[in-house]
Amino acid sequence: MHDDVWPTEWLRATLPLCVLAVVADEETYGYAIAQRLQAAGFGAVKGGTLYPVLNRLEQDGLVTSSWREGAGGPGRKFFTVTPRGTASLAERAAAWHTFTERAAGLLPTVRSSR
Repeated sequence: MHDDVWPTEWLRATLPLCVLAVVADEETYGYAIAQRLQAAGFGAVKGGTLYPVLNRLEQDGLVTSSWREGAGGPGRKFFTVTPRGTASLAERAAAWHTFTERAAGLLPTVRSSR
């Protein structure tokens, strides 16, 4: 399996938490979030996948958004984490680490042939 090709159900489960983490690092916009996810090894995350996640995070009060004029181009919708989002990220990240440690404890160790 390539590093940037993951089962769809893994991405569906982890993408909201990872997007929230990216927005928590700094105020940013959709294309930059997609680039950061790709650089982290998630593969290409398309707008049709990313924007519904951002909308849900906003509906849940974890991020806010605002439109800004573009420098010589179209405006962009910027996303900022809320205090509730910061608290949720800390809680969910801790739970994620516990969950993955428990899952790893059940899975066989695979030796790389590289």
